[in-house]
Amino acid sequence: MQFRRVVTGHDANSKAVFASDEVIAPRVVPGINFEFVRLWGADKPADFPDSGGEPTYRTYFPPADGFRFGIFTIPAARTMALTSEERRNSLHEMERLLPGLAAHMEPSTPGMHTSDSIDFGYVISGSIWLELDDGSAKELRAGDTYVQNGTRHAWRNRSSEPCRVLVALVGANRQPSGVSLAQSLGNRG
Repeated sequence: MQFRRVVTGHDANSKAVFASDEVIAPRVVPGINFEFVRLWGADKPADFPDSGGEPTYRTYFPPADGFRFGIFTIPAARTMALTSEERRNSLHEMERLLPGLAAHMEPSTPGMHTSDSIDFGYVISGSIWLELDDGSAKELRAGDTYVQNGTRHAWRNRSSEPCRVLVALVGANRQPSGVSLAQSLGNRG
C-alpha cells in the first residue's frame, strides 16, 4: 500500500504554502515482510519559518531531540520459522533499507530490542502483542494506543492478519547504567 503525504511550509514572506503532495511507498524487508513507511523525521528540533523541505535523516531511530513519523506493518504470524540464513539475509536487508534498526535487534531473542526513544503508537488495523523483557505481554487492537518509554520489548503478531501501526518516535537520553531509577527521579525538579 502507498500513502499520500501533504506537507506545508512557508514562502519568502513567511506565508503558509503547500510544499509538497506526494505518494510515499513502503520499504519492505524481504523474508520477514516487515514494512515501514518513512513519512517524516529529523535529527534535531525544527525551526520555523521553513520551506517545508524534508529534513535529512538516515537512521531508523532518532537521536536525542530528533523525531520520526511513520507507519509500520507487521505481517501475520508465520507458520514456519526462518532458517538462520534467511534470518541473516533479512537482517542485512533491514539494515540496508532501515539503517540502524537491525543493530538494535537481539539475535539471541528475535524481535526483542531497546531504543533510546519514546515511541507513541496508534494501531490502525489488526492486532499486535507488546511483549516486555520479563515475558509479560498486552494485546493491542485497532483503535488502541501506546507509549513505549525506552524499554526492552518486542512486537508479536499472533494473528492471521497483518497489523498496521502509526508511530511517532522522539529521541531521548538514557541514564548511565549505574544510575538507579530512584536517583534519576530525584534529579528531576
